[in-house]
Amino acid sequence: MSTAREQPIFSTRAHVFQIDPATKRNWIPAGKHALTVSYFYDATRNVYRIISIGGAKAIINSTVTPNMTFTKTSQKFGQWADSRANTVYGLGFASEQHLTQVPPTPLVSANGPGDEKLFRSQSADVPGPAERERLKKMLSEGSVGEVQWEAEFFALQDSNNKLASALREANAAAAQWRQQLEAQRAEAERLRQRVAELEAQAAAEPPSVSEKEGPGQSLEQLEALVQTKDQEIQTLKSQTGGPREAVDVSEREETQQKVQDLETRNTELEHQLRAMERSLEEARAERERARAEVGRAAQLLDVRLFELSELREGLARLAEGMP
Repeated sequence: MSTAREQPIFSTRAHVFQIDPATKRNWIPAGKHALTVSYFYDATRNVYRIISIGGAKAIINSTVTPNMTFTKTSQKFGQWADSRANTVYGLGFASEQHLTQVPPTPLVSANGPGDEKLFRSQSADVPGPAERERLKKMLSEGSVGEVQWEAEFFALQDSNNKLASALREANAAAAQWRQQLEAQRAEAERLRQRVAELEAQAAAEPPSVSEKEGPGQSLEQLEALVQTKDQEIQTLKSQTGGPREAVDVSEREETQQKVQDLETRNTELEHQLRAMERSLEEARAERERARAEVGRAAQLLDVRLFELSELREGLARLAEGMP
């Protein structure tokens, strides 16, 4: 980022902010943590430059010009406008000592070139009644904003907890439906096998009855024997053939009806399972959206709390300076 002619003269850690280009009032943090802010000086061109790197990009790359002024707005916060970048940068330090360690450059001159005063503090001058009223109003508005952001943050947390509970219930219900579906499928397969066995049994031919006759039997005996066997066959048919076939047909029809009922039930369970899976996916998507909203709300709340802390410190110093 810096050339060979530039030499580092100072580095510090600070929270980096940029003014919101839409509102020109709110600060947008460059990250959740403090970043390294480095000061470079080019003796050949007599030019200072302030650089801060966040990740793989330069958050601040500001060349200091004589008409720039670093304004100390509180004990731990300062800001300056960079017309080339068309933005306003803000630095929040961990303590006032860190802020006062910043080396003097044309940027921190209070009244333009030639004046080597380190900072111009707007709170150092004795404010008038109008300024005190303005600070009180800003503090009141900041407190109201803090309460609103906290309420929204906790509401989002509650919504996220409800979505997580609904997701767990949906997972449990989906597992139960899957178990029922597997049981119904196993029962349907068993009934299909039973129907196949009954159909094979009905298609089988009844065993034939044959009798061997001796050569010495008379014709009358043979005729009587044939009649006797015919009667036995008819008796066997009436006892085993007809009722058995009727029972088999009735049982087969009943089993087929059960199979159809089970298949209908399986279809309904599959539809319910697909609906439950769609509901589960929607709940997951809603949970992700809620997480993103919670993250954004937490980030904005951090900025609001930081601004409120600065306002409170300014009001405390104002109260100390009042007679």
